[in-house]
Amino acid sequence: MALLQISEPGQSTAPHQHRLAVGIDLGTTNSLVATVRSGSADVLKDEQGEAIFPSVVCYGTEGVSAIGLQAREQAAENPYNTISSVKRLIGLSAADIAASSVGMLFRFEETDSTVPRITTDAGPKTAIEVSADILKALRVRAERSLGGELSGVVVTVPAYFDDTQRQATKDAAKLAGLNVYRLVNEPTAAAIAYGLDRQEADSTIVVYDLGGGTFDISVLKLDKGIFEVLSTAGDTALGGDDFDQAVVDWFIAEQNIEVGDDATLQRLLLDQARAAKHSLTAAAEVPFQIEHEGSSYNSTLTIDVFDGIVRPLIDKTLKSCRTALRQAKITKADIDNVVMVGGSTRVPLVRQVVSEFFGTEVLTDINPDEVVAVGASLQADVLAGNKPDSDMLLLDVIPLSLGIETHGGLVEQIIPRNTTIPVARAQEFTTFKDGQTAMALHVVQGERDLVKDCRSLGRFELRGFVPAVAGQARIQVMFQVDADGLLTVSAIEKVSEVHAEVQIKPSYGLLDSEIESMIRDSMAYAKDDVAARMLQEQRVEAERAVEALDAAMAKDADEFLSLEEKQQILTARAVVAESATMTDAESIKHALRKLESVSEVYVARRMNSSIGESMTGKHIDSYEKQDNPS
Repeated sequence: MALLQISEPGQSTAPHQHRLAVGIDLGTTNSLVATVRSGSADVLKDEQGEAIFPSVVCYGTEGVSAIGLQAREQAAENPYNTISSVKRLIGLSAADIAASSVGMLFRFEETDSTVPRITTDAGPKTAIEVSADILKALRVRAERSLGGELSGVVVTVPAYFDDTQRQATKDAAKLAGLNVYRLVNEPTAAAIAYGLDRQEADSTIVVYDLGGGTFDISVLKLDKGIFEVLSTAGDTALGGDDFDQAVVDWFIAEQNIEVGDDATLQRLLLDQARAAKHSLTAAAEVPFQIEHEGSSYNSTLTIDVFDGIVRPLIDKTLKSCRTALRQAKITKADIDNVVMVGGSTRVPLVRQVVSEFFGTEVLTDINPDEVVAVGASLQADVLAGNKPDSDMLLLDVIPLSLGIETHGGLVEQIIPRNTTIPVARAQEFTTFKDGQTAMALHVVQGERDLVKDCRSLGRFELRGFVPAVAGQARIQVMFQVDADGLLTVSAIEKVSEVHAEVQIKPSYGLLDSEIESMIRDSMAYAKDDVAARMLQEQRVEAERAVEALDAAMAKDADEFLSLEEKQQILTARAVVAESATMTDAESIKHALRKLESVSEVYVARRMNSSIGESMTGKHIDSYEKQDNPS
């Protein structure tokens, strides 16, 4: 299915013109950049022939003093100015980091700002700024290798990155001077690299992506040329870094080492753990030795001990695998291919466990460190216009439902989770009170029925529309999610055409465990949520009934009601108001029925009076003529 590409006037690519475009895998531990040359993807290397670029930056008083491999090698000498694994900070507030288990060896500036700033000799740095420095270095490598300026890039992100983390990644790329064609989920890029999008038969693919700091599991479906993500699951704070830390914890316990706040010793331990992990992919045992401040610590790490240390972490990834299969509504027997992505999948036990879990041999033909960058470069080549006949169409999904707060603290879902993007959905709402001329809109994300159990994404207001009776105004709220997973919410009042819009760019994102817990809680508390929603709906109905009654009685109660009738209604009203403060939905419903019953005579008299007023001075023939115009 070939897609016609439409360009801006004068911007289409000439047949002889080849635009320089690259794919960038911005990783937690390592990053890579790749491009398409002579029809095939090629990972770009530095002057020493190294393709892998460690995602490490060291800062001095003049700015970046070392980056990449050089920065990683001197990390133990300058631990507080050497920033690594900064991808784990993307989307976290200072409070989130303090409350989370994210282990960082650098220091944070004490500030009232919600955006965490890392203290360095070059001044405070945000995760976006550090990521931008890494992307600048990758841009320099690409432009030096290709001999020209880049026209655009495709940057990969974990499939489980939320809206804030994706926007932060785009901001970092912009700060690095890059034109981002698109953000692509890492598992999707890996499937493209394996050419699974070019298979003749339709197939179902699982991409198991275990990198340095994040884990993703995605189920993809290739159907008639359309590459669709059926489901995603994972953990934004689980990866090879955690394997390294587990090994360090084992060594500290075995040797009875007091680490305390010694950042240099911590760096030395992590470096040794990483080296041991790499060596154990081919060896049965490796020495584990540390010398620090006159002390020497020695041990031997065997593959059996290592497997025992990391097995709980691997088992944690299998929980996400089960979740992804369940959400995609498929079984293991439906899987055609399992693609292994990320440097941590080099660990033999990871490949063994995943293969046993899915009951099939896993695909490891392409270097797991390079496969994501390769796939991103193939997509960048298409988006640059260098391959206009490409029939590759990518459809990713929204990891958590998007909705809006309605009266009573309830959530009205607009776009359910796992909806394919890009997508636009609209829904109409109305006012709650008479004479409203403004409406506050609260955008939320999550799977629960109450706003307090979901995550707030942003707020904006729609002001200046025509006042009307409650329930008469028609306000259309539109949710639009673009191909990068970024959300724009707009609202328009249909009569006055007043319009308001906001691009959701919150100041911080989800904690590492929040996405999983939000989905898990939605299932665990399903019955409670139904009851809570029913209670809130009854409370809202009670509030609406009481307000409408009070407004009517203030206007004409003495005209239509006797003293006894008025007292009966007020007594029933008091019961409704009191029951609305309780936690029994049935009691509220019963009280509303009683109020409705005692108010029937009052409602009928008001209605008859209204009809009588409208007919005063008119003949019945005039109504017949309106119904039957000549």
